[in-house]
Amino acid sequence: MAKHPELFPDAPQQLSPMKMRRDAEHKVWTENKAQLIARYLRYFVFITKHGAYIDGFAAPKDPSNPQSWAAKLVVESEPKFLRQFFWCELEPERAGYLQALKNEQSPTKPARRYEVLIGDFNKSIDNILASGVITDKTATFCLLDQFMCECEWATLQKLASHKTAGQNKIELFYFLGVGWMSRGLAGFTKNIDIPRRWWGRDDWQSLQKLGPTKLTFEFEERFRKELGYRNVFSFPIYEHEGQNGKHMFTMIHASDHDEAPRLMQRAYRNVMQPLEDEDQLILELAALPL
Repeated sequence: MAKHPELFPDAPQQLSPMKMRRDAEHKVWTENKAQLIARYLRYFVFITKHGAYIDGFAAPKDPSNPQSWAAKLVVESEPKFLRQFFWCELEPERAGYLQALKNEQSPTKPARRYEVLIGDFNKSIDNILASGVITDKTATFCLLDQFMCECEWATLQKLASHKTAGQNKIELFYFLGVGWMSRGLAGFTKNIDIPRRWWGRDDWQSLQKLGPTKLTFEFEERFRKELGYRNVFSFPIYEHEGQNGKHMFTMIHASDHDEAPRLMQRAYRNVMQPLEDEDQLILELAALPL
């Protein structure tokens, strides 16, 4: 059958999120996760000029590699437009890294606020949201770099519903361990309340049968339909074992801001490139709508 001519051959091409990811010129490795988040937030604060940052599992995964520690990279990023930082950690010994990071920070004008919360993040979030710091107008970003099942679905619901309807929700960076999820869930023969609270439903065992792509789609769908986020896109993170590294994580990015997907795609594409000049970013990003 002959191919029909295109009606508008010169029209700009609109790429789907999956197509955009396939067209990426490189892969992002697990050791670059923190750099991806820090780079995106650097872009975004040129729009917001302020912001609050919540890190639910904030201690370094690899203390020997500071470049893999998101809390450190974000707080040291320039310009210092982010104003409030909430760093959460379950284990008191690991929280010592966060306290040391807090003590290293120099005074700024306007002043910045740093809080280290020790304990279960699913409980600490209640104190953070009740503090009055995060208002409807506060641009707020929450990193959830869990290992597997630590962040409960009820916690996501609290984050998504905190602001008044009609305001941009708290933005989420949710890391899903797709590389070992099936094996990990199969290991829950006891304490099955853990994966049930994580998934927020009793059918969590059905996820064992899903590969990384279908598992990601399940989460994306719930972020849109149940949590109500307008823009939900996912970005694969690979194990650094040559160009054929295993797909280890998916970072699900959920935001109500319409510029957020483009900024994250830019951060994903440029994560290993030198930082752009601030004057260049001001020209490129300052005019974007709030």
